[in-house]
Amino acid sequence: MASLLSSHLLANLSSSSPLLFHPYPHFASNVVSIKHVPRSRKPNLSKSLTVPFAVTESDSPKFIEPNSQTLLQELAKSFDLPSDYFAQLPRDIRLDLNDAAFDLSKGPVIDECGEELGNILLNLSRAWEKADTSTSRALAGKLPLLESSLTNNSKSAFGRRLVSAGRKFQSMGQYGEGELATIAKVMIAAGKSLTSVPVSDTPTEKPNVEARMFKFGELQVEITSDKANIGAAISLAFGALSWGLTQGIQNIPESSLQYANDNALLLAKSLRGALLALGYSSTLLSGFTSVGLLLLGQQLKSERK
Repeated sequence: MASLLSSHLLANLSSSSPLLFHPYPHFASNVVSIKHVPRSRKPNLSKSLTVPFAVTESDSPKFIEPNSQTLLQELAKSFDLPSDYFAQLPRDIRLDLNDAAFDLSKGPVIDECGEELGNILLNLSRAWEKADTSTSRALAGKLPLLESSLTNNSKSAFGRRLVSAGRKFQSMGQYGEGELATIAKVMIAAGKSLTSVPVSDTPTEKPNVEARMFKFGELQVEITSDKANIGAAISLAFGALSWGLTQGIQNIPESSLQYANDNALLLAKSLRGALLALGYSSTLLSGFTSVGLLLLGQQLKSERK
């Protein structure tokens, strides 16, 4: 009786739940657990779609203006050098330093960078030419203070000058502990960042003609049409004066002068000949200079139009 009851019970279980008699019982239990997962739950597609949309929107190309205050502070720190650093540089590096000074302040620096920044760049270039490290450090320290007053156009012009001067520092190579290489790296990086600022277009503005500069030592004068004409007039007056003095010396007869001996006579004749040669050559050079300055004045006048 017991055997019949157990066989009947096993038959009912095998017909209702065949997974219980799977040859791998662990696999059967896993399948049963999967069947009890509710099928009504669907993956949330709305969240997965919003994420790439947000990333795409955030990755849209936008111009980010460089932090000019930080760049100028780094530039000022790079010039924090010992007081006699520039004065101890070798002669060939001093020549490169003079070239960097010229690239920093050449042309209409005040018109491009503004009056305040332009004057600082002019004084900074003079400090480099004099190998004055202390003045250079003090002037470079003023650059971060000008950040709020710089326009996009002045930043771009300032950046171009920094890149040009920085390449001159780069050509100096490794000297000392690499201070010049650090200055070159900071100047070029700051210059490229400043030149990336968008410049406002001014179609009504006339094209900027680069001014011609006369540089002699510390003297730096902009050459204009009016100044060229004034120089031609002065040269012409000097030539006329030289011609008059030469003619006065030539018209003095030798017989009217009395000499103590023959040696004095020979000395007087040699001096008279030297003065005549000097006077005629000065007159000739003054004439050529006047013509050249007049032609230069006409050329500058035509370029300004």
